[in-house]
Amino acid sequence: MSDYIWCHGPKCHKRQTTTRVRGVKGSKVLRTVKINVSGNYPQGIWKYFCDQTCMHDFFWKHHQEFLRLHPRLEALETPIDDPVRKQNAYGWFHTEIKEVDNA
Repeated sequence: MSDYIWCHGPKCHKRQTTTRVRGVKGSKVLRTVKINVSGNYPQGIWKYFCDQTCMHDFFWKHHQEFLRLHPRLEALETPIDDPVRKQNAYGWFHTEIKEVDNA
């Protein structure tokens, strides 16, 4: 497997930055960014996107497809203790909510 993959941003090759310019004089192009995926860095989502703009472009282009593949059919719930309202030394009130460990 190669140590590099191409950014998955749908408009990465159209963004006008000097890091994307490739080619010889008279035959220049804007090219998708190549991402080094060898070793421990980058991790997570950054294995697939060169920056946040490309990640958001990809998300906005494909989000309806993701939602069709993984619909949320019921609400999620987290068990908690009864909330406790506390006052700090400055007179401000804070509601403390603690999760219950049901393990």
